[in-house]
Amino acid sequence: MLFLLYYVFAITILIMHFTGSLARHNLEWLILLLAVTVFPAVIYL
Repeated sequence: MLFLLYYVFAITILIMHFTGSLARHNLEWLILLLAVTVFPAVIYL
């Protein structure tokens, strides 16, 4: 269940990034946070 919530959150953040709404509200740091949370899984695999 948490895995599904993470994917919904990630897809929402990516859509907001590509539409420019994160930059308008100065929330681009969410992309970095998303990358940091994915990084350990990439190292593990």
